[in-house]
Order: sequence, then structure tokens, then C-alpha cells
Amino acid sequence: MLPPEPSRPSPERDFPWWLVAIVVIGVVLAVVIATNDLYTQVFRTVSRGVQITVFVTLVGFAMASLVGLVFALMALSNSLILRQVSRFYVEVIRGVPIIVLLFYIAFVGAPALVVAINWLTWPLQQMGLSEPWQVRDISLLWRAVLALMIGYSAFIAEVFRAGILAVDKGQIEAAEALGLSRFQRFRFIVFPQAIKTILPPLGNDFVAMVKDSSLVSVLGVADITQMGKVYASGSFRFFETYSIVAYIYLILTISLSIGLRQLEKRLRRSQKG
Repeated sequence: MLPPEPSRPSPERDFPWWLVAIVVIGVVLAVVIATNDLYTQVFRTVSRGVQITVFVTLVGFAMASLVGLVFALMALSNSLILRQVSRFYVEVIRGVPIIVLLFYIAFVGAPALVVAINWLTWPLQQMGLSEPWQVRDISLLWRAVLALMIGYSAFIAEVFRAGILAVDKGQIEAAEALGLSRFQRFRFIVFPQAIKTILPPLGNDFVAMVKDSSLVSVLGVADITQMGKVYASGSFRFFETYSIVAYIYLILTISLSIGLRQLEKRLRRSQKG
């Protein structure tokens, strides 16, 4: 007779001592920032970039999710052309580093887009109904958002594709037998079940984009990292400045991670209920 298997520890039932430690450290640092004039000044300067960081992350991720879903559906299409186009896009974009993509979109893609817009609106320009576009009309902020959107859409497309494939084919066939259209099957059968598989890796990509949004500072976009870089280069207070920068990013990412975990738990409970 085989001995009983040892019970596996459940991470979800563990008391979050790690969170307690983080909160204590965060409170101590907050007190230091509030009572030390130097840290207070650094925090006020660097925190001006929080709005840009949040904007770049939210807009970029929303656009990346939409584009990723489109390419995921293309990858699962019955059309060979759509499947090959999707695979080509995903493999090429995933093979290019985000920072290279930022430079490429900012200094190659944006000028090419301006040329295309001017070519399309040339008749309107001839009639005086439209002005020619200039490269400077596309701000560096939107070039950065576009680059992050393109870079992350390839990864998110694979997340959506895997989640959709994880749904039992029998349920899809049953829905088809009931006369549901392809859109209805996706909306009422596939997506509600796929979201359980999709949400954890999608949340990880969201957190990763918060951190990768710091790369937009290479274009001079005034996010948290860029504000810290400017302050440190002028004051030579590198330790204090980048400690505050790391502190702000940790607040954003940890808060987001906790929120996503709570959302996952609610989804599990709703599915069980």
C-alpha cells in the first residue's frame, strides 16, 4: 500500500508577510520623504512624470490589447492568408527589442506615416481644404505610445490565442449546433471561459508595460524616469533621485499586482458560483 501523498501548501492561504514587509518599508520611506527637505524636493520633481507614465501605459496597453485580439483571431481563422499574416507579424515584432522599436517608430515610422498621410490628402491640399502634415505634428509622446502598442500587441496576441485554444471544443460545437453565430459563440461561450486563462499573463504584461514605459525617456518624453534623469543630471543627487524613482515605480507595480490578484480571485469565485 502506497503512503499518502504529502499535502501541498496552498500559496493563496499563506498570510501575506511579504506584503506586510513591503508596506512597512513603504511607510518608512514615505516618512523619510515627508520629513527630509531634499527627498521632498526630489519626490515633487519626479512625481510630475507620473501622469505621463500612467497615460502611456493605459493608452498603449488598451491599444495593444485590441490589436493583439485582432491578430489572435486572425491566427485562428480558417483563412490561410490571415493565419500567415498573423504569424509573420507576431514573429517579427517579438524579435525586435522594445527600445529599437521605439527608435524605429519615432524616426522612421513617423516620417513614413506623414508621407502616406500627405499622399492620401493631396487632392484636399490642392483644393485648400487641408494643410500638409509635418513630422513634428506627431508628438514624441504618441510615437512612444504607438511603439509600445506595436511591441506588446505581438505578445498579447499569443496570450489571447492560447486562452481561446484552451476552451473545450465540445462546448463550441454544442453552441454551433444550437445555431449560435460565430460572433455569438465567441461572446457567450469562448471569451467568458478564455478570460480565466488569459487574465494572469495579460496582467503580467500590463505590469511589464508599466516598467517598460520608462524606455520612452530615451525620446525625451517627460515620464517618471525622464524627470528623474533631468533632476539628477542637474543636482548630481543620483542616489536620492533614483531611489525615489524606484520607489514610485514599486508603488505603481505592486498596487497593480495586488489589484489583479483580487480580480483573479473574484473571477474564480464567480465561475464556481
